[in-house]
Amino acid sequence: MPKRLLVVESPGKVKKLSQILGSEWIVRASCGHIRELSNEGEDSLGFTMDGSNVQCRYVPRDQQAKETIQQLKAAVKQVQEVVLATDPDREGETIAWHLKEALGLRQPKRVVYTEITEAAVRTAIAHPRELNTNLVGAGLCRDCLDKLVGYKGSPLVWALNNGAKSVGRVQSATLHLICQREREIQTFVPQDYWSVWVDYAEGFRAFYKGMANAPKEAAKEETEVNDDAAVNSTQAPESTRVLAEAEANRLVDEARRHPHKVVQFEGKIVNHQPPPPFITSTLQQAAGSRLRFAPEKTMQVAQKLYEAGLITYMRTDSVMLSPEFCDSARKWLEQNDPQNVPQKTTRHRSNKTAQEAHEAIRPTDVFRPSVQLRLELTEDEFNLYVLIWKRAIASQCRAAQLRKTLVITQSGDIFWQARGQIVEFLGYARYWPNLSKDSILPNLQQGQMLTLENAGHEKKQTQPPPRYSEPKLVQLMERKGIGRPSTYSPTIATLKKRGYVQLAKDSLQPTTLGLEVDAFLQKALPDLLETEFTAKMEDALDAIASGKQQWQQYLTKWNENYFAPALAKAKTIVVSAATGVKNYPVAERKFENSRTRCPQCKNHLAKIPSSKVKKKYFLKCVSGCDNIVLFWSEYSKSWEAPRSQAAKGTQETKEASPQKSKATISKYSCPVCHKPLEEYSYVKDGQNKKMLRCSNPQSRNDKKHKDVAYFSTQKGWWSPKLGELKG
Repeated sequence: MPKRLLVVESPGKVKKLSQILGSEWIVRASCGHIRELSNEGEDSLGFTMDGSNVQCRYVPRDQQAKETIQQLKAAVKQVQEVVLATDPDREGETIAWHLKEALGLRQPKRVVYTEITEAAVRTAIAHPRELNTNLVGAGLCRDCLDKLVGYKGSPLVWALNNGAKSVGRVQSATLHLICQREREIQTFVPQDYWSVWVDYAEGFRAFYKGMANAPKEAAKEETEVNDDAAVNSTQAPESTRVLAEAEANRLVDEARRHPHKVVQFEGKIVNHQPPPPFITSTLQQAAGSRLRFAPEKTMQVAQKLYEAGLITYMRTDSVMLSPEFCDSARKWLEQNDPQNVPQKTTRHRSNKTAQEAHEAIRPTDVFRPSVQLRLELTEDEFNLYVLIWKRAIASQCRAAQLRKTLVITQSGDIFWQARGQIVEFLGYARYWPNLSKDSILPNLQQGQMLTLENAGHEKKQTQPPPRYSEPKLVQLMERKGIGRPSTYSPTIATLKKRGYVQLAKDSLQPTTLGLEVDAFLQKALPDLLETEFTAKMEDALDAIASGKQQWQQYLTKWNENYFAPALAKAKTIVVSAATGVKNYPVAERKFENSRTRCPQCKNHLAKIPSSKVKKKYFLKCVSGCDNIVLFWSEYSKSWEAPRSQAAKGTQETKEASPQKSKATISKYSCPVCHKPLEEYSYVKDGQNKKMLRCSNPQSRNDKKHKDVAYFSTQKGWWSPKLGELKG
């Protein structure tokens, strides 16, 4: 008969833990948080502040939580001992406290483990501890802070009457970062510049570095930076920027007039150290850039891997690895890649606020065969597991060795520079490739004369700062101190859910609604949007968690000294839905005019820079004509409209601009939702065509309907994904 009860958070862990612990144990799950602050009292906060005291009233989160509490109470009556094994972080400690309160437990045992393996679980149960009241205090303080800001701040934006739903302590500061970047993009004025280069017959290209009589700048050391959020970190080399075409022409002329010789040749071996193993933020960044996972998806998939006992706990800010894992990784390398075994075990340093009792995210068993896992896991789970495995192994490898070469040549008073790099030893990069490609320079001697083969320049234009991808935003939140590992993913998910931001070509773009909310909050609650202000609040929560500050005192002082006066002031702001959105200055982008004229309005077409076309620009009408775009044709040696556009133009001329056809209901039903399919007519490449798609308006945004598209063929209706449509 079971004598002990183990309570965990996730139902996904129950089966694995039951197998480990055997018949003497009952294992039950709380299904995350079971209680939340009630909606009673002033502003429905569920807590009151009196002096330096805070009185909280907690209630079950929902009907399921009520039932869970009753089931757990029944289980408690069946056993002699209750052990709380919620997750090993601040949130997990708070959930354990709620379980203690809701179940009426006097002194429950608290155990923590960072991996669901037999050794780790049994070791944890053998060394129980009491609840950490400091961690619990930090968790309760976060609850109260978030509700205070959300419930008292949100009515401010409701008054905008534009659909704005909420204000949030972390949410609003993160939205501000995205809106700030958007405003930088919209006010950006591009500037032309020229990159000047010379090609030598010896087989390399050098770029303009500067003049001999110019003041010398300190040499910039090129360093390889491990950027997990970067999709492609390599940049094409270019010269010191030249801001006038006349000067670029002068430099090219000077290069052709004077002989060239090598004035400096340096070659050195550089060690590039292995990256640390994953923490929550870097896992989200790498999975976003390499697997195209959204942060919330990364955490969902990682949760399943953790529950299956394959990886350690995935919410951590520590890069520490256990000695047992380091020994295991070393043995794997000795057996499979002996050249990559370092002389001593590699240690990585966590940031100051990291909880060193935790481990980094790593596999629980590096020897587990991938062939077996490929059969057991879904594709997403397997790909994320491999990513975590490779990063953990890479962190324990030898450094990569790069042979870096610097060549400086001189012609007249002009210096030219070339850089080369050859990977001498891959080291960790065999498992975690993040090195730029080889760039080979010939072996040269100082004073050697060179043969100029060609000289020229390339016109370029400064680009606005890019929008943040989801991995880049997680990286920025971490660097700015906004939120903590457990909040990065849900914060971004909330911004998307609220309609404040949207994904556009894998980048986060604020919507008009998001910009309006941010512009209003800049006037109403400006401090709440500042990253330093939000980061100080996170630091205060860390101080509470470490026992350096009392949580009730901090909360009441923060409300008294900042939030209450700030709210009173905010309510005096005149509400306007367009506050600051349509009125901030937007500089009109200026483009160089071409000699080619618009076929409609006869104005000169603008040259629009683009790295995706051979000529490095295309032509577009910026005088108000719709869709007048021309691309250079190497075949006809002339500017032409895109083929589909040209065909459409021909068709429109023949048919005197026919109206867009309306959809008609067909006799067929949708294979997903069984609603009628609609028939559409359209023109493609000058030919009339027909297609069927679901008549349900909601199907346009539904992933399940993505493949529901049938096209008319000689044999009937046919879909590339679903095949022939049966009647």
